[in-house]
Amino acid sequence: MFVVDTYDVIIIGAGHAGCEAALASARLGARTLMATLNLDNIALMPCNPAVGGPGKSHLVREIDALGGEMGINTDKTCLQMRMLNTGKGPAVYSLRAQSDKKLYQLTMTKTLENQENLDVKQLMITDLLVEDNKVVGVRTELGEEYRASCVVLATGTYLKGKIIIGECAYSGGPIGQRSAEDLSGSLVQAGLKLMRFKTGTPARVDRRTLRTHEMKIQEGDTDGHAFSFLSERKNRNKECCWLTFTNEETHRIIRDNLDRAPMCNGMIQGIGPRYCPSIESKIVRFADKKRHQLFIEPEGEMTEEMYVQGMSTSLPIDVQYEFLRTIPGLEDVKIMRPGYAIEYDCLDPTQLTPSLETKKISGLFSAGQANGTSGYEEAAAQGLIAGINAARKVQGKDAFILTRSEAYIGVLIDDLVTKGTNEPYRMMTSRSEYRLILRQDNADLRLTQKGYDLGLVTQERYNCFMQKKQAIEAGLAVLKQLSVTPTKANQEKLQSIGTAPIHTGLTAYDLLRRNEVTYEKLRQIFPLEPLAADVCEEIEIMVKYEGYIGRQLEQVEKMNRLEQKLMPADIVYADIDTLSGEARQKLDAIRPRSLGQASRISGVSPADITALLIVLEQRQREDKQHVSD
Repeated sequence: MFVVDTYDVIIIGAGHAGCEAALASARLGARTLMATLNLDNIALMPCNPAVGGPGKSHLVREIDALGGEMGINTDKTCLQMRMLNTGKGPAVYSLRAQSDKKLYQLTMTKTLENQENLDVKQLMITDLLVEDNKVVGVRTELGEEYRASCVVLATGTYLKGKIIIGECAYSGGPIGQRSAEDLSGSLVQAGLKLMRFKTGTPARVDRRTLRTHEMKIQEGDTDGHAFSFLSERKNRNKECCWLTFTNEETHRIIRDNLDRAPMCNGMIQGIGPRYCPSIESKIVRFADKKRHQLFIEPEGEMTEEMYVQGMSTSLPIDVQYEFLRTIPGLEDVKIMRPGYAIEYDCLDPTQLTPSLETKKISGLFSAGQANGTSGYEEAAAQGLIAGINAARKVQGKDAFILTRSEAYIGVLIDDLVTKGTNEPYRMMTSRSEYRLILRQDNADLRLTQKGYDLGLVTQERYNCFMQKKQAIEAGLAVLKQLSVTPTKANQEKLQSIGTAPIHTGLTAYDLLRRNEVTYEKLRQIFPLEPLAADVCEEIEIMVKYEGYIGRQLEQVEKMNRLEQKLMPADIVYADIDTLSGEARQKLDAIRPRSLGQASRISGVSPADITALLIVLEQRQREDKQHVSD
């Protein structure tokens, strides 16, 4: 054994969590090493090469607002962009991009390799080095040791990964990569509890064998979009997707082969994702449905591979061919890569603090699918926070923690560390109780100042943010000052933009509250300055939803009172007789940071919260008494 080098922070893994963790740590001034099993697979997209979608786009925008890289990289490598849920309210608008998977990897790799304070190495980490419950470094399969004050686990689905296709099963990571066979044992030896999850992916098929004319074309939006607040809003569409459906014959073939399906015959032991099930699971769980939609999506400009979104499977290859060829447009399909399931080890996330540091081992952080989540976006969000906090711990600074009312990232992490998960966790807008104030459009207004204060947001980005913020404030002020009286001329103007006449004097701000009125329409008839599209969007949402937003902010204020009541680190829950037995057990396991977090633990009742509140008040009185004495 020999020590090769010493770092402040070591990142194990170079997927989406590892990339964000490494960049955040290095950009905050920590000397950082990112170790990956294969340098050719940095930022690999082993499932769908897509970013965003419901709930997930909010995470990407928040990553970007804090100074992360995923949004910027997606804009650079986009094949198609669409805004989803536009028929609903702005709280659930969700941007989604289809990316060029190889270009995404190459672009992110270039960013990482050129980042100051960051080394990128191809290493198989086999052991975590721990002394006195504190991480001190890692060891590789070649016997090398790398020392560090903090380590971030971003191992994705590689921990004891097992690929399963029909009756065939073998050790491996996604898309034929090596798996990390030894690191799991080292983590268990260090006292960490592991779970076994599984996920899957559909077959990749040859574009040249598809009858796309028999499918429904799915084009991107012609309106300009961007994930990053720094990127220009423009039409980024280069490729089309197509929509087709399964049918009763497809379902019959799958049902007839369920005895060969690993999910049914016992070969798969891990727990799979509820919200992205395999086609076998769909057929069993939704037996009454006569068809399921499938999206045929390009994987890149330089490849003929197409992704069959909605048809994840681990059925044998002959069955995959048989059922795929029953689908309109896929009658002549050739498979380039078969669909497969992958089982892997991950941490029980209740072993983590809200900073994503493990409770048992000081300096050890964990992020991404290693924490039981699914999806690139959830991984990247955790990676960013873990990287920030690892660097801050090395520098002797307090942890950076986002609350549920500040960001979807806060919701994600709080759900994991407070409630845990018994299946791969997926972010959805419904998981947030404050989704009207946590929109994707205002992520910069919520978080860029925080990112700047951390030192992660560049001066250039901060200047752009301040210009936008000032433009919004100025625009709102002008609207409130512009009076509109019910003169004949004004009534005719209002009629020309399709809105009802007024009977008393109003302001332009009041008129903008109307559903059919936009800032641009008002500008057609009144002396208003032209504003950037993102500024107009923000102003309109603020005005039209002012009442709802106000009520939600009141709810936040009430919850913040509980969040501000911090639980003493030395509190012994077993000694509090007024707590239920289940509450004592759960509170001791989770060790909540605040009374607010305690209230969200499953098994902790309102009566238990009242009991804790009384204990906290008694402690405060005792502390005051000691001071006066």
